[in-house]
Amino acid sequence: MKHILISLAASTALTVPAWADQVVMRYLPSHGGVSAHELAQELGYFEGTDVVIESVGYASGGPESLMALAGGSVDIGSAATAAVLNSIIGGNEFVAAYPTNGINDQVKSIFYVLEDSPIHSIEDIQGKTVAVNTLGAHLDYTVREALNQKGLPQNAANLVTVPGPQLEQVLRSEQVDVAAFGYWQTTFEGAARQNGGLRAVFDDTEVLGEIAGGFTVLRKDWVAEHPEAAEDFVKQSARALDFARDNPEKTREILAKVLQERGENPEIAQYFAGYGVRQGGLATDRDIQFWIDVLEREGKLTKGQLRASDILLVTGTEVATK
Repeated sequence: MKHILISLAASTALTVPAWADQVVMRYLPSHGGVSAHELAQELGYFEGTDVVIESVGYASGGPESLMALAGGSVDIGSAATAAVLNSIIGGNEFVAAYPTNGINDQVKSIFYVLEDSPIHSIEDIQGKTVAVNTLGAHLDYTVREALNQKGLPQNAANLVTVPGPQLEQVLRSEQVDVAAFGYWQTTFEGAARQNGGLRAVFDDTEVLGEIAGGFTVLRKDWVAEHPEAAEDFVKQSARALDFARDNPEKTREILAKVLQERGENPEIAQYFAGYGVRQGGLATDRDIQFWIDVLEREGKLTKGQLRASDILLVTGTEVATK
């Protein structure tokens, strides 16, 4: 398989001098969740490396994170795969560092309605209002793909943006017909489900199958300037993903601590369902190629214009295509 990717092998041109200070990587966390690199920080995995990560506020969704990355106000972006691809199509020189989450039987995005709602299927969401965290990202594209698979216009549902912490409220107050809880919002989903009175209509595994939900993203020029830090960042983040898989209860304890420190509700940490990423933080070509095919179908890409191997960052770690 051919990779464009940026090799992080040591070279005179790219290696950070031994005397250089640690590299600060700024990022925007998401409400109600902790990314793998945040977990790595909490576990002390970046100690002794070139990497220090620093929160600089919150992102309402992936597109906002990618805009901040493109503008240089952060060094780490995170977004659904479709949003990452749209940003690259728009001219941004990004590479996918590691999958943020996987979509499978344990971790998935779920579309809820009130228990007595007349909506019972994907076909029934035509003309209805669906709350998603942001437009142009995973939930938006999942709705489009779900409608397309049923032979319906992709814009047949009315999507509105609602922050994760308010999803349950707007559904129960009947301001929307459907509330979509993303795979990264299992904490909010679990709390809403526990409160009762809701019914799941469909989830994204039914539409997409098992696939990476999104990726943590870096700028190519940043990787070229900081190859050792990029290597450390990916390696330790993947290590944290494996830790979460093997230690779910401890991970929930850490999440509760982080949420408490942020001034968020630590009680929702009990509903964290994990990251759902394959062992070693591995991505597959299909994780990206699926969405490339969708964008080709929509006319945003020409056939063969972009390949999965053009997007994935290859490092000396196991985070690479298989």
